[in-house]
Amino acid sequence: MKRVPGPTDHVVVVGAGLSGLACALHLLGAGRRVTVVERDAVPGGRAGRVRRAGYEMDTGPTVLTMPHLADEAFAAVGDSLHRRVGLTALDPAYRACFADGSSLDVHTDGEAMEAEVRRFAGPAQAAGYRDLRQWLERLYRVQMRRFIDTNFDSPLQLLHPDLARLAALGGFGRLDGRIGRFLSDERLRRVFSFQALYAGVAPARALAAYAVIAYMDTVAGVWFPKGGMHALPRAMADAAADAGADLRWTAEVDTLERSAGRVRAVRLASGERIACDAVVLTCELPVAYGLLGRAPRRPARLRHSPSAVILHAGTDRTWPHLAHHTISFGAAWERTFEELTRTGELMSDPSLLITRPTTHDPALAPPGRHLHYVLAPCPNTHVGPEAAAWRDLGPRYRDSLVGVLEKRGLEGFADSVQEELLVTPLDWDAQGHAAGSPFSVSHTFAQTGPFRPRNLVRGLDNVVLAGCGTAPGVGVPTVLVSGKLAAARITGGARSRPARTRRYPAVPAAYPAPAPAGTDEPS
Repeated sequence: MKRVPGPTDHVVVVGAGLSGLACALHLLGAGRRVTVVERDAVPGGRAGRVRRAGYEMDTGPTVLTMPHLADEAFAAVGDSLHRRVGLTALDPAYRACFADGSSLDVHTDGEAMEAEVRRFAGPAQAAGYRDLRQWLERLYRVQMRRFIDTNFDSPLQLLHPDLARLAALGGFGRLDGRIGRFLSDERLRRVFSFQALYAGVAPARALAAYAVIAYMDTVAGVWFPKGGMHALPRAMADAAADAGADLRWTAEVDTLERSAGRVRAVRLASGERIACDAVVLTCELPVAYGLLGRAPRRPARLRHSPSAVILHAGTDRTWPHLAHHTISFGAAWERTFEELTRTGELMSDPSLLITRPTTHDPALAPPGRHLHYVLAPCPNTHVGPEAAAWRDLGPRYRDSLVGVLEKRGLEGFADSVQEELLVTPLDWDAQGHAAGSPFSVSHTFAQTGPFRPRNLVRGLDNVVLAGCGTAPGVGVPTVLVSGKLAAARITGGARSRPARTRRYPAVPAAYPAPAPAGTDEPS
């Protein structure tokens, strides 16, 4: 593994999102002095927080899987995730609701899920689920250490017996077809393939290897941190501070001072100069390349994942058929992905993720109120409407989504809304997300593993990248891994053993005090 040459005593990490904080903790654990500079007033990056009229709205991811990857970062400084954050294992992990009126609870316990599939679709599909689960477990074991939790220096690293094992498992076939070998019920196939959207690829075109994402939430489990997802980066920032990190809030980087092939200092917009031995950039790729004054030459332009419209709604009522996470599938499927990734149209029959965080933490809303997070995938601004078009399109689409929700059993939703925040590609674009997408570079084959933008920067010896735009990719688990991999580029540290799922108790221990109040804009 290539590593940063020369002195690395003092490292500046740009960005206090999940990747930056994970990187900082691993660096601190390896004895480095660390300064973290963050342009916002609070940690989190995409996993930010907006407070409105007593509602605590998570502005980024709402699904936490593989918490042991976060625990690795805490463990690097002798701390632990479960000491800092109370976690609840969600059961069901999701509730899937279909256009025909049927519903399925997705359990991560194998026996419970097999029984649910038998009730839902019969004994043949239950047997198929049992085989699918075993395949997902084998797929994860083959991929995690060799293809996800690793720093690639060359595509030649793929030439390993694990590549043959992955091929033998059918990992280079198509996701939808491979899932179909186990399950013939179309509704069940959706439950185990919709995750491809996280990777920015339609299931019919995605590699079957991406079923590892389905493993993470349907087998390894889904968790909810008390205080919402923002509690995780807040706890990581607290652990980093306790371990000696210098955390600078509302500190935007203006330039990188370079000489002789190295960055010598980070200059802030305030004029402050922070001398350093190495730099980790966790900001968006376009922002990072702007600071570096260069972008890597690639044979084709980077392709980005679809974007999303998110409606955060504080309401005076809720609906009993909702679970903590509910996936509301429309009747359309293949057409939906065609619209999102090819034609650039808004979903004509949308599939939605509805999250109700107040299910497990009523304190996220005023007494007697509820918080609902509605995520509707939409085309990114390279494929669909330009960012500026969302200024007028956003409110109209919001009303359309509310109409869909009411038709799908959330009667009275429009009248129940007491406070709301609408986030569209216009907002993502304003935050510097390329193509107006918070899901970054898509996981096509040409943008995965050693073919994804590297975390080392050619021509600058002491700059490392982290975050969802670089390896291993998009999603909370992989972003946490990216921070660890970036730290390893600096410390040369040995990789950990293959990550294993671990049960975390829901600890009512000391809970970190609320972070400083943010703005009323998406963090």
